[in-house]
Amino acid sequence: MSASAETDVRGTAGHRPNPLLEAVEAPPIPAAQAWLAAYDGKAGPLLNLSQAAPGDPPPAELLARLAEAAGAPETTRYGPIPGEPDLRAALAAEMTALYGGPVDAGDVVITSGCNQAFFAAALTVARAGDEVILPAPWYFNHKMILDMLGIVARPFALKAEDGFEPDPAAARALIGPRTRAIVLVSPNNPTGATCRPETIAAFADLAEAAGLFLILDETYRDFLPEGRDRPHDLFATGRSRASLIHLYSFSKAYSIPGHRLGALVAAPALVEQVIKVQDCLQICAPRAGQAAIAWAIPALGGWRAANRHMINRRAALFADRLATVPGWRVEAAGAYFAYVRHPGRQPALAVAERLCRERGVLTLPGSWFGPGQEGHLRIAFANVDDAALDRIAERFLELD
Repeated sequence: MSASAETDVRGTAGHRPNPLLEAVEAPPIPAAQAWLAAYDGKAGPLLNLSQAAPGDPPPAELLARLAEAAGAPETTRYGPIPGEPDLRAALAAEMTALYGGPVDAGDVVITSGCNQAFFAAALTVARAGDEVILPAPWYFNHKMILDMLGIVARPFALKAEDGFEPDPAAARALIGPRTRAIVLVSPNNPTGATCRPETIAAFADLAEAAGLFLILDETYRDFLPEGRDRPHDLFATGRSRASLIHLYSFSKAYSIPGHRLGALVAAPALVEQVIKVQDCLQICAPRAGQAAIAWAIPALGGWRAANRHMINRRAALFADRLATVPGWRVEAAGAYFAYVRHPGRQPALAVAERLCRERGVLTLPGSWFGPGQEGHLRIAFANVDDAALDRIAERFLELD
């Protein structure tokens, strides 16, 4: 190819990357971890409360099965695009029992983590220029995914005075001719708040009536508040199955985030489209993890229940100890997170940096989770043990 022809092919863009991708913010967690270098250690051991990572390992038997599966020749080969049949069947059976309504293995696609499940869902229901209604504060990876796909995120505000419960009327007011889906996350990341079943039902009705999809991310459904055993009745009633896309993560439930396993559950017509996305993204999710978790779903029910109680206890302990620090207020807590109002007059980013630099507590500023969040920090209390949380109050600053 001649130099002039090459110039013609390349055009005026030169070597510029995709401008949609360029406009996406850099990953927040590494940006926060860069602050660690400024901490001198004087306040005590570093407490990394920035990322939603399980602080405790999985059971020894699960680790052994993961190791065995990783060493098996068959797991080195490609597997079925929608996931291993045993895992799809095990998850479908568990969901049928949990939600009180039938879920078929054919409704399930196993993904490489729940982020990939959301990516596949977004690409399945919308194209560049379409709109998706996204609760704010939002999970930043959801916003990043929509941005890089050219899908417009229409924020609807979750309010502290409402316990960060999403308002169907506020979402309804945002529906326009390009709207394709509404997103709910329950229990929520970043706030930790859990939607009431009737709220989720109202959103399902809204989506169905408006001809939209409801993308329901239940990554943290294994950490519901005490006394809440069924997240909602959508599967029990059969309501809106054609418009419902359910997302789930095995990472938190089984303390295996490094094995990258999630799931998407939807009607067969949608699953058919999701499989196309999966084939182009990764072909199949990691097979060793799938084999082990197919065993773990029925076998580790007791361990998961105990883990839920432990995380709920840590949430209560964190809220109790932080209540003793003047000016700081836990406005919501649940699953892995507390959403905390700080007492300072500085922006959230400055407060989070100072808390890391002076007290060795790494948190994330609310401003990374959407507009209007400068007064908050997200704190992932599940990352540390009870002993650290018991002494957490002494680490927090009295800010002016």
